[in-house]
Amino acid sequence: MDSRHAELLEHTDRKALGRRLRAARLARGLTQGEVARTIMSVAYLSRIEAGHRGPTYPLLVALAERLDVTVESLLGEPDRHAVDEIRLALDYAELSLESGQPEDAERHLTSALEQLQTSRVEGMRDRARLLHARALEATNREDDAIVELESLVDDGEADGLTRIRAGIALSRIYRETGDLGRAIECGQRVMAYVEEAGLDACDEAVQLAVTMAAAHFERGDTGHAVRMCRKAITRAESLGSAQARASAYWNASAMQARRGDVTAAVPLAERALALLSEGRDARNLARLRTEVGRLQLELDPPAIDEARTNLEQAAAELEWSSGTPVDRAWTLLGLARVAFLAGDPSTCRELIAQVHATADGHAPLAEAEALVLEGRTLAAEGEADLAAQAYQRAVHRLSAIGADQSAAQLWFDLADLLSSVGMAEAAMDAYRRAAVSTGLRARVASTTLARS
Repeated sequence: MDSRHAELLEHTDRKALGRRLRAARLARGLTQGEVARTIMSVAYLSRIEAGHRGPTYPLLVALAERLDVTVESLLGEPDRHAVDEIRLALDYAELSLESGQPEDAERHLTSALEQLQTSRVEGMRDRARLLHARALEATNREDDAIVELESLVDDGEADGLTRIRAGIALSRIYRETGDLGRAIECGQRVMAYVEEAGLDACDEAVQLAVTMAAAHFERGDTGHAVRMCRKAITRAESLGSAQARASAYWNASAMQARRGDVTAAVPLAERALALLSEGRDARNLARLRTEVGRLQLELDPPAIDEARTNLEQAAAELEWSSGTPVDRAWTLLGLARVAFLAGDPSTCRELIAQVHATADGHAPLAEAEALVLEGRTLAAEGEADLAAQAYQRAVHRLSAIGADQSAAQLWFDLADLLSSVGMAEAAMDAYRRAAVSTGLRARVASTTLARS
C-alpha cells in the first residue's frame, strides 16, 4: 500500500475524483456494470462517479487496474510519463536559455506550464516560473519578468531557494532599470525572509547581499555598499563556495573601479573570473570577462591586448549563452574602445553601430557611451562639427537616464569633450548634471537664509 497515495485520497475532492473515474471509463467504452463486476456493486460505483461516496484505497487500486490507468491520474496527479515530459520540457527550456535562444525556451515553458496548471508536481512549477521570468527578461520584456518574479518572491508556498533566486533577479532588474529604491526594498524584504528561514548559510544569501550592495552603491551609499561586500566576501570564504566567492569579489571589484581605484579593482575581478571559470554559468562568466576587459582598458597605460582577449572571448560566449542584448551591447562597446585605443577608427565605428543595433533602446547608458566614443573618434579624425553632433546626441540620451553613479562619470567625461569642441554652455550643464548624479545639490546661499 502506497501511504502517500492513501493520504492524498483522504484529501481529494470526491466530485473531481468521480469525474476522472467516469472520464476514464467512457474513454475505454465500458459500462458501469463492466467496471464494477467482481469489485463492487453498480450502485456503489454510480455513487462514486457522482461524487456522493469515496472509494477506499484498495478499491481505488482495483478500479485503476480495471480501467488500465494509474492511481496517480485518478487522484489528479500526473502519471510518471507526464512528469518526465514536464521535466524534459524544463530541461530543454533551460538549455535554450543557456544557448541564447529565449524564444525556443518560451515554447518549451508554455507546454510545461500548461501541464502544471492541473498537475501537482513538487518543485517543478517554481522552477518553470523562474525560467519563464528569465525568458521574459532575455526577450526585453522586463516589466513582465518583474511581475513573475514579484509573484514568486511573495509566494509563501514556493521553495525557499527559488524565492531567494527570484529576489536576486528582481533586485538586479530593478537596479538595471534605474529603480534603486525598489531594488533595495526588494533585497531587504528577501533578506529578512532568508534570516527568518535560517537560509543565510547558502550561496544565494551571499549573492543577494552583493546584489543589494550594488544598488546601495548606485544610490550613492558607497561606504555602506563596500562594507556589505566585505562582509559578503567573509561569508563566502567561510562557505568555501567558488560561486559565492566569485560573486562577492566581482561586486567588490566593480565598486573599487567606480571609486576610481582601478588598480585595486583589476586583481579582484581577475580572482572572480578564475573562480567563476570553475563553474558552468556561461552568461555570468561572459559578463565578468567583459567587466575585466573594460577595467583593463582603464589602467594606465591600458592593457589593450589583454582586454581584447577577454572581450572577444566574452562576445563568443554570449553568442551561445543566455546573455541578453544588454550584455552583448556592453561587450561590443568594450571592443569598440579597444579599436579606438588601437588606432582603428573604421572598426570602432562598425562596432559602435552594432552597439546601437543590439541595444535598441534597452541599454541607454551603453548607447550614450557609444555616442561619446563616436564623437571622440570623429574628433580624432578632425571632424569637429560631426563630433559635436555626436556629443549632443549623447546629451539627449543621457538626459533620459535617472541620476546615478554610472551616469555621473559619463556626464563628467562628456562635459570635458563638449568644452573641447566649443560648446561651453552645454559643457557647464554637463558638469552640473555630473554633480547631481553623485548626489551633490546646490546649498541655499547665506544671503537667502538671512532674508528668510
